[in-house]
Amino acid sequence: LWLQAFRQEIISDPSGWFSSWNSSANHCLWPGVRCSRAHLGRVVALQLVGLNLAGQISSSIGNLTFLRTLNLSTNGFSGRLPPLNHLQKLQVLDLSVNQLQDSIPDAITNCSSLRIVDLATNILVGEIPPKLSLLYNLSHLRLSRNKLTGIIPPTLGNITSIQRLVLAYNNLTGSIPDELGKLTNMRKLSLGGNRLSGGFPRCLFNLSKSLQVLGLESNMLSKQLPPNIGDALPNLQELFLNTNVFEGRIPASLGNVSGLGRIQLETNNLTGEIPSSLGKLSNMYVLNLRNNNLEAIDIQSWEFFSALTNCTSLEWLSLAENQLHGAIPNTIGNLSSILDYLYLGGNELSGTVPPSIGNLRNLTFLGLGNNNLTGTVEEWIGKLIKLKHLNLQMNSFIGPLSSFLGQLTHLIDLDLGNNKFEGPIPSNIGNLQQLSTLNLSSNNIQGDIPTQLGSITSLTHLDLSSNKLTGRIS
Repeated sequence: LWLQAFRQEIISDPSGWFSSWNSSANHCLWPGVRCSRAHLGRVVALQLVGLNLAGQISSSIGNLTFLRTLNLSTNGFSGRLPPLNHLQKLQVLDLSVNQLQDSIPDAITNCSSLRIVDLATNILVGEIPPKLSLLYNLSHLRLSRNKLTGIIPPTLGNITSIQRLVLAYNNLTGSIPDELGKLTNMRKLSLGGNRLSGGFPRCLFNLSKSLQVLGLESNMLSKQLPPNIGDALPNLQELFLNTNVFEGRIPASLGNVSGLGRIQLETNNLTGEIPSSLGKLSNMYVLNLRNNNLEAIDIQSWEFFSALTNCTSLEWLSLAENQLHGAIPNTIGNLSSILDYLYLGGNELSGTVPPSIGNLRNLTFLGLGNNNLTGTVEEWIGKLIKLKHLNLQMNSFIGPLSSFLGQLTHLIDLDLGNNKFEGPIPSNIGNLQQLSTLNLSSNNIQGDIPTQLGSITSLTHLDLSSNKLTGRIS
C-alpha cells in the first residue's frame, strides 16, 4: 500500500520502471524493492538509482518502518524531504543528485541507526542542524553542493565514528571549528567552496593517523601554512588548498608525506622558492602551483625542477603565472614519461626551449605562452604527436612555421599569436582535422592562405590578423 502511494507521486518515469509494479503481484518481487527474510513482506530496501524519475517523494515512505536502505539518488525528485522520524532501522539514506528544496529537519536524528547520509547536489537551504551530532553511528555525511548557510556546527565533533565529512560548495561561513580535531577516524574532510575564514586549522593535526584527503579549496583562509604540516599529516594522499589567501612559503615538510599524490595550491599568495623536497614524492601525479608569487631567479632556486624528475608518477604540472625567471632547465626532458599536462605560461622565462622537451611524448597540453622565449620550435615540436592544446603566444619565437605542425593531427587548440614567426602557412596544416581554434595573429607570416585550411570543418575560431598575407580569400 505504501509503495503504491509512493508510485502515485511519480509524474515522470521515462524508462518505464514502474510498469512492473503491479498491484496484484508480490511487491517483494518488484524491481528496486527488497524485503526481509525474517519478517515476511516487510520492505528493508528501496533502491531506484539513476532512472530520471520526477515528482515528489511521498510521505508514505515514512511508514516503511523496517526500511534499512533508501537510495533514490540521481533522479529528478523535487519538493521536501520525506518524514523519516519513524525509520529507526534506517542505515543508508541517499537522496543525492535530485532537486529537493528543503531544510534538513532535526527529526532526522530519530533515525539513530544511520551510518550513511548523502543529501549532496540538491537545493537544500538553512543551517546544518547541530543535532546531527546525535547520529552516533554515522560514518559518512555528505551535504555538498547545496545552499546551506551558517557555521559548521562544533557539535559535529561528537560524531567520533565519522570517516567522511563532505560539506563542500555551500555558503558556510565562520572558522573551521576546533572540535573537528576530535574526529580521529576521519579519512576525508571536504569543506571547499564555502566562505570559511581564519588560518589553517591546526586542530586537524590530531587526525594524523587517519586523514587521507583534505579539501579546503575556494574559501577565504589566510595566513601562513604550518611549516610542519607534512610531518603532522603523514597519511595524506590528496591536498586541496587552492583558491584561498594563504601566504608565505610552501612547507618543505610536504615532501615527507610519501603517499601524497595530489597537491593543489594554485591561486594563493605563496612566495619564495619551490622546495626541492617535493621531488621525494614518487606517488605524486598532480602538482598545481599556478597563480602565486613563487620565485626562481638563479640556478639554485631552479633546483626543484631537477628534483621533480624523480616524480615518476607525475601526469599534471602547472607552474604558470608565477615569478619564474631565466631559461627552462635542460632537465625538462627528464620529467615523468607519462606527463600529460605541462603549463609554464605567464612567467618571465627566457632563452630557447630545450630540445629535450621532445622526450615528453605523452603531452596533450603544453602551455609556454606569455614569456620571453626565443629561438625556433622546429627541433622539438614534431615529436609531441599527442598534443591537443599548444599555446606559445606572446613570446619572441622566430623562424618559419614548422612543417612538423602538420604531424600534430590531434591538435584542438593552436595559439602561436604575438611572436615573430615568418614564412608561409604550411599547406599540411590541413592535416589538423580536429582543430577548433587557430591563432596565428601578430607575426610576420607571408604568402597566400593555403586552401587546405578550408578543409578543417571543425574550426570555429580563426585569427590570422596583423601579418603579411597576400592573395585572395576563397
